[in-house]
Amino acid sequence: MSLRTPLPQRSPCPLFNAEGRVIDVEIDRPGASPLRLLGPGGPRRELAILDALKLPDSAASAAESARPCLPVLLGAGMGHALARLLELAPRLPHAADCPPNLPLVAVVDKEDAIRRAAGLESQLLSDSRLLLISDPDPSDALTRLSRWQAARGGLPFLPLAHPVYQRLDKPYYGWLREQLEASHRFDFWSRARQMRFRSAETRILLITSRYFLLGEVAGACARLGLPHRLLTLPDDELASSDFVSALLREVVEFKPDMVLTLNHLGVDREGLLTDLLARLELPLASWFVDNPHLVLHLFEGLASPWLAIFTWDKDNIPSLKAQGFSHVYHLPLGTDPERFHPPGAGESGGSAPARWRAGVSFVGNSMRYKVGQRLAKGHFPRDMLLTYKDVAAAFANAPERSARDFARAWSADLAASYDALPDLEAQLAYETLITWEATRQYRERCVRGLLGFEPLIVGDPGWRTTLRKESRPWRWHNALNYYADLPRFYPLSTINFNTTSVQMKGAVNQRVFDVPAAGAFVLTDWREQMDELFEPGVEMASYRHPDEVPELVRRYLDHPAEREALIRAGRRRVLACHTWDHRLQSLIAIMRDVFGG
Repeated sequence: MSLRTPLPQRSPCPLFNAEGRVIDVEIDRPGASPLRLLGPGGPRRELAILDALKLPDSAASAAESARPCLPVLLGAGMGHALARLLELAPRLPHAADCPPNLPLVAVVDKEDAIRRAAGLESQLLSDSRLLLISDPDPSDALTRLSRWQAARGGLPFLPLAHPVYQRLDKPYYGWLREQLEASHRFDFWSRARQMRFRSAETRILLITSRYFLLGEVAGACARLGLPHRLLTLPDDELASSDFVSALLREVVEFKPDMVLTLNHLGVDREGLLTDLLARLELPLASWFVDNPHLVLHLFEGLASPWLAIFTWDKDNIPSLKAQGFSHVYHLPLGTDPERFHPPGAGESGGSAPARWRAGVSFVGNSMRYKVGQRLAKGHFPRDMLLTYKDVAAAFANAPERSARDFARAWSADLAASYDALPDLEAQLAYETLITWEATRQYRERCVRGLLGFEPLIVGDPGWRTTLRKESRPWRWHNALNYYADLPRFYPLSTINFNTTSVQMKGAVNQRVFDVPAAGAFVLTDWREQMDELFEPGVEMASYRHPDEVPELVRRYLDHPAEREALIRAGRRRVLACHTWDHRLQSLIAIMRDVFGG
């Protein structure tokens, strides 16, 4: 509804009693007789509008009152109805489960001069129990009310219309009354709650954003014939009001069996989304394709029984359960064989540039800039800065999976310095520094094992600094796009070399699935969880120590038949077990088992 031409300016006049107290307000109207907010009816005129709310007179009768709803005063009037509402606020049907930071009552009143004449302006602006909406455009007012409604879990509105305001501006207050009455008749919860996973087809609501698209998962849904919809998070604003409103609409219209997000996208730290989904009895699957502890440390106490955590690294399961998340499952990474596949007949990398061809290549970040940025922003004490490289080197070879646990065990002095950091964020920053520096050192050592073979290194310019004193020949190429470039790049290398981040001491990364799917050869570092995914030596070639790299590279360069056998076996395994379709099917099976019925 567009902004209308404002009505002629009214001149409200306060009326006083013998003691000088304002008892009414008279409003002059051009071409019409004046209106009084109360008139002969006095305060009873305003209190009568509360009859629709069926306010309980006592705590005992509260249970017999109307179903929970959100009272909206359309016009503040002289404040008698408002005062009565606030007096009984603790016994309002919707008050029991209202978060302390959310208003209990909304007041829609755009008549600034009338509010001031009635002496209500200060209270309306300062009372945290009230939501004052004074937008001159009724559609804007309704939008703000809808955001409040979303934050309150979709409860229906109950309009409490002041009769004078309906006469003052019917196109505004009358239109809002009609919209809110429709909401009151709409029984949201009875339509939103349902048995999940009742049919063979699982209906999935995917949370995405313009910066983070669930392309692989959405593609898997389409290939599997699963009904799904994308719910876009605007500007990555966690649990914004517009986002929650859109979620509620999808719940009623699409009737999903579950919500799926990656890396907790859309989940807010205050628990609004998880509480709302619990109230809807709608399970949420959060699939972590990065380190979940980098995110979930912010969500202490928000381990909803309707939330399932999936992590690509099995080693994370015990620590996540210790954090209070009861539903935690292992779900490795995978690949999209429609994107990563061998070149077609007559192709050899398609239109890929000739400079991409290599006997040996490595794709990966040098970690040099990442470590430098973490050092610059961390503001760590001097003793921690002096030892971080040694701590990282030891952590890379230690059995501990967590940099936090290792830092505490390193020395009593480091443990004391770690505990003395100002907050959890600072501790996490130090853990990240140690993990990234450990990865940087390990990755550099592994890549140096390739330098006898004139490798092509694809990544950030930090590699030029890392290898600036190296006399052996090697080539550098700037980072390539994962989606547009790497599917064409992998088949052009005789050996695609891979190293895994130290944050994944037991798990495997994306490349061990993508390269075989592309019909190419990968030599990767061995990880414990790899043996559950591939048959060692038959479907996957691996090294256990950086010192083994030169010998294994030479071996596979010199034995093309052995290399081709590994490519064929690895690709068969990936296509049979390790696509995004397989992962989504596994996730759905777990969600059905846990939340079905």
